[in-house]
Amino acid sequence: MVLFTDRVEAGRRLALQLDYLRGQEVTVLGIPRGGVPVAYEVAVALGLPLDVIVVRKLGVPFQPEFAMGAIGEGGEELVDESVVALTGVTDDEVSAVEARERVTLDERVARLRPGHRRLSLQGRTVVIVDDGVATGATARVACDVARRFGAESVILAVPVIAAATLADMTGADDIVYLVAPETFWAVGQFYTDFSATTDDEVARLLADAARRHVGRSGEEQAD
Repeated sequence: MVLFTDRVEAGRRLALQLDYLRGQEVTVLGIPRGGVPVAYEVAVALGLPLDVIVVRKLGVPFQPEFAMGAIGEGGEELVDESVVALTGVTDDEVSAVEARERVTLDERVARLRPGHRRLSLQGRTVVIVDDGVATGATARVACDVARRFGAESVILAVPVIAAATLADMTGADDIVYLVAPETFWAVGQFYTDFSATTDDEVARLLADAARRHVGRSGEEQAD
């Protein structure tokens, strides 16, 4: 089942569902890497500031695409003990995966925010955007990170989310989505073009969104 041409189309369609946030004190946060092109379209369409919220999936050692948890900025960590038990992964193996992914997370934060700080989330509504949600581990950690950084309200917004995950999803005050299929193997199955997003592309989109938002804010003040 293919539902979206690419992340750009998915983001534009998602923005229509979020139009009620236009003009409010809201910050859009994309989950790198694939969530950022989707988040960019939302932020630009609604005239909202854009930043990233950096999280990393903890993959089962012998099946890395299968999440057994996730980690995020600020030391956040979630381990799905049911997956760990099901797969027989040991505590030492979980710790080894976490240590490796923590290094990658810290490096990515440095690459994506060179020379500038993350946007303040204190007292704001944040919209956390990804290109899709399978197990929900990464999204849950992203919500926890946003609250740790002071977000007053957290909205999870995605083009597609597994129906089973949607039913059990916690962490967000609201979930906005376009489709929730019962049959769900991987996010990529719902896109014609699901090519990898690079760190350079993420940095470019963040810089462009910042220029657009500053320009828009200046116009509003002039009015």
